[in-house]
Amino acid sequence: MTVSSKPASSKDRVLIFDTTLRDGEQCPGATMTFEEKLEIADFLDAMGVDIIEAGFPIASDGDFEAVSEIARRIKRATVAGLARAISADIARAGEAVRHAVKPRIHTFVSTSPIHLQHQMRKTEEEVLEIITRTVAQARNLVEDVEWSAMDATRTPIDYLCRTVETAIKAGATTINLPDTVGYATPDEYRAMFQQIRERVPNADKAIFSVHCHNDLGLAVANSLAGIEGGARQVECTINGIGERAGNAALEEVVMALRVRGDVLPYDTGIEAALLTRASKAVSTACSFPVQYNKAIVGRNAFAHESGIHQDGMLKHQQTYEIMTPESVGVTKTSLVMGKHSGRAAFRSKLKEMGYDLGDNQLEDAFTRFKALADRKKHVYDEDIEALVDENIASAHDRVKLVSLTVIAGTRGPQRAMMKLDVEGRVVCEEAEGNGPIDAVFNAIKAIVPHEARLELYDVHAVTEGTDAQAEVSVRLSDGGSSVTGRGADPDTLVSSAKAYLVALNKLIARGARVHPQAAAE
Repeated sequence: MTVSSKPASSKDRVLIFDTTLRDGEQCPGATMTFEEKLEIADFLDAMGVDIIEAGFPIASDGDFEAVSEIARRIKRATVAGLARAISADIARAGEAVRHAVKPRIHTFVSTSPIHLQHQMRKTEEEVLEIITRTVAQARNLVEDVEWSAMDATRTPIDYLCRTVETAIKAGATTINLPDTVGYATPDEYRAMFQQIRERVPNADKAIFSVHCHNDLGLAVANSLAGIEGGARQVECTINGIGERAGNAALEEVVMALRVRGDVLPYDTGIEAALLTRASKAVSTACSFPVQYNKAIVGRNAFAHESGIHQDGMLKHQQTYEIMTPESVGVTKTSLVMGKHSGRAAFRSKLKEMGYDLGDNQLEDAFTRFKALADRKKHVYDEDIEALVDENIASAHDRVKLVSLTVIAGTRGPQRAMMKLDVEGRVVCEEAEGNGPIDAVFNAIKAIVPHEARLELYDVHAVTEGTDAQAEVSVRLSDGGSSVTGRGADPDTLVSSAKAYLVALNKLIARGARVHPQAAAE
């Protein structure tokens, strides 16, 4: 995948700093595998993201390895590793990004009174000394150093000015002033940047950055206000995933700047036509469904049901759409696929939807598509997305569903008979339960013993009608780890089993207390 060339713009350039692989992955249950991180990083680079924050290298060996590999393979974007204001963190981050074409160390320290008193237990002067020492250490390892004032929006402006000046003197090239807890309003955030840039003597030596959380639903609005205040880097994530209520959504920031260029005269290097595909890729990797009414990339973003709206759209598209579906990578109409469709039509449809599958993947997807078409009257775009994304997500799974039969009804007890492929060996088991879903999950536990706790079970229809695919989300927690799995099938019980297995495979990959080999012996 390559980024198409774009004509030079006379507008101010705003850098896009994507932290999906770091802050986004901190969203409970959103942990990605090594392979998924590499795929997302490649997509971000192809899409035109300027800086990819690949992870937190000191957090684990797995995170370090992922950041290191991303640093080696990304040839265009800057690759950043996050580090606390601790010597060991900075050294580890420097080691992780050293192979990057454009490496960056991103280090941070708290500055607000509440953080200094209750979390840091440091004085203001002690924090200034920490900033000087750690930023200088990072600058000795790489030329590009970003420094963040954690909880900047709850830090007194006088002290915040001192910390920024100290960081720039020590060698920071980017200054990030985050709204860490989503507390600020747009006017406050804009004014903070304006004051800092006016009052700090050496402010012109650094690029200022925004990083906003969405606790009050203001992350994107605050990010845009920060740009108006002089920031020229936006830190954001695909689909807005992240801690608590999430981060500013990359797709919303990019399209707000593009659509409202009349009042926001700024430009990014993002290839907007790839936004929808990026959204789906991250949603699949994290097993986090995108809400239907999500701006820009939601299923209903370009859907019109009201008679008045439909009438207006038929007369002129701009009556109810401020951007075209094609501008963000959404197909204008939905081609209905069915059991009589051939491979050529299926391949063409996949390319139209943004999928580029190898021959083996295509053949497997086509076989699954034909099986689904035999069970449904119509196969919609959303059905194909669910089918292909599920296939890609489960390609490396150690435990896979072979077959499932469930006996249910009013008399009970409900019973599930299941066959699983456990690392290449088929294992059969039967189990009873308090309802068919419970029986299905008990059968899985009998084959793959584990102590994970079910935190979430959610079902919704992918498309309309009684033959619609059921999409199930399952969240499992074990030993402090929380993962989410998603499965789709016209049979709700089958999709439930698939979702449970996706989550269970993620726990296995993370080394949780799951032992599939024991059941296969």
